[in-house]
This record gives sequence, C-alpha cells and structure tokens, in this order.
Amino acid sequence: MLAYLPAFLIFLAFCVGTLRERRRFSNAVLLGLSCTFAVAAWLTELARSQPATGREIGVVLFLLVAVGIVTLSWFLISNGVTMVRKEGRSPANLLSLLAGLALMALLALMTTALILENDTLVVVTGTVLALAGYLAFLFVCFIVYAFLYGRLHIHRKADYVVVLGAGLINGSTVSPLLAGRLERARAVHTRLTARGRQPVLLASGGQGPDEALPESHAMADYLVERGFPAALIEREDRSTTTEENLRFSKSIMEKAKPDYRCVVVTNNYHVFRAAVTARRTGVRGQVVGSPTAAYFWPSAMIREFVAIFVTYWRTNLAICLLLVLGGVCIWLLG
Repeated sequence: MLAYLPAFLIFLAFCVGTLRERRRFSNAVLLGLSCTFAVAAWLTELARSQPATGREIGVVLFLLVAVGIVTLSWFLISNGVTMVRKEGRSPANLLSLLAGLALMALLALMTTALILENDTLVVVTGTVLALAGYLAFLFVCFIVYAFLYGRLHIHRKADYVVVLGAGLINGSTVSPLLAGRLERARAVHTRLTARGRQPVLLASGGQGPDEALPESHAMADYLVERGFPAALIEREDRSTTTEENLRFSKSIMEKAKPDYRCVVVTNNYHVFRAAVTARRTGVRGQVVGSPTAAYFWPSAMIREFVAIFVTYWRTNLAICLLLVLGGVCIWLLG
C-alpha cells in the first residue's frame, strides 16, 4: 500500500487547495498528478503480483493510446472543417484543425523513427513526445478540472451579477453566444432575488474598433427590451479583454460596496479561465457558464488552454527547456 502514498498525499493537497481557493490552476495539476501516481502504483503492484496480466494490460493501454490518438486526430480535423465552414477562417477557429494535423504529424514522425532506426531521429522523436506528453497532461488536467469547477453551486449571497461581453454582430447586435450569457445572467439574478437579495446586473464590455457602440450598452438594451428592470443594470464600457472586464468591474463594485460579493457569467467553455483571471485580479466571486454549441467546444477549449498555458509561461517554458535539454544530453551521451 506504500506505493499509493504519494498519490494519497497529492490528493490531500488537492483537497486542501480546492477548499481554500477553487480558482487555482494548481488544483488541476495536483488532481492530475494524484491520478497519474495512483495508476502508476496500480500498474507497478500488478506487474509484481501478476507479471503476465501486467504485460497484457500494458499492451492494451498502448493500443488504446494509439487508437485514441488516431481517433482524436480525425475528430479534431473534422471539427476544424466544421468550424471553418460555420464560423470562418479566423486563427481561433483553425485551432482544432491545426491540433489534429499536429497529432498526425506526430504519428508520422514516430512511424519514421521506428522504420529508419536512426539514433538522432529517435532522440528527436523522444524529445518531441516528451513535450507532447507534457502538453497533453496539462490539457487533460485543464479539461477535467474545468468540468468539475463548472459543477459548483452559486453562492447564496451576491451583490452583483457580472456578465462578460462578447463580440456584436454587425457591430451593434447581440450575438447568440452573448445572448446565452445574458439569459443565464437573468436566471442567476432571478435565483438570487428569490433568496432575498436584489443584486445589480453589471454588463461588462467596451467598444471594439468594428463596433458601433460598447458591448455593455447593447447588452443592457437587450435585457431592457425583454423586461429586465433598467434600474438594476449598470454598465462597464471600457474593457476589451477578459482581464479588463474583471478589473474594471471590480473597481465599480468596490466603489459602491467595498465588501461586495458577485457571480460572474460567461460561456461554459470560458468559465475556468475566467475564474483563474478573477482570482488574479482580486475579484470576490465565482464564475458560472451558459451553454455553447457542441461544434464550438473543441476549438474554444484549445484556445482557453493556450491562454492558461501562456498565463503561466515562465513555469511552462522552464519545464519545456528542461525536456529539450534532457534530449540534447541523451543525444550527446549516445
């Protein structure tokens, strides 16, 4: 049972970290490490007690990973084509297609290294696989914890419901994506009001270069046209990024009520990154999400992961450089 001790201790650290602050990416990494150590301990114990069964399971896991990579590549490429057809050829919409092509290139590199048996190519392939494994580990951690975070309950007391803006259609019309956020915000507001509060709905979004008015004004107009009380709406109309949305909204809320609590509303794919940003900007509140079209999810989640990865760029760059350095050392010693 001692083999499971590292997994247990890491899981304990995950539980403590989540109870203290749910909006940390480190919680996702701790959960992933705990599961990884637990599986490794299980396989080690199985290999010792039942060597034949352990080898068979190892082969099955290898085949599952190989088939999974091929299947995932096909899915991402297919989804990328759908994204381009429905949403256009912007860089963000190409992410799932590019990820699928990258996986296919990785498979081709592995196959070439196995066929040619060139020492240099084998080391390069191993280094690339190590980097890909690191990225895959972080991505799975991100996906799993983002799902768990999205299941949390809304705080019973909140003074503000903050809605994060999104692009307007033709520079003036609320998009279906943004309308989903606004409808979820109305539902949250109704729920909080039923509990004896009457929070202010804070629409957050500035004016982009291709927009005729600030997003927050279009959001307020959308709500008022559908019967939401104008007196309960406040606008934050300077922000152009998620971080500015939260930082400028925080200034408004602190000025009116220093000990405020809030609920932030965005789309479900954006929830965890918005939560991480809210923690980093000092916003006192959790984040909830509205539904998003299924075909939009893969590219959106990859984009969110890239943003999280860049947020912690120093740590990630250091680890990637260590992996590359390890490959160089193996090549020189070989």
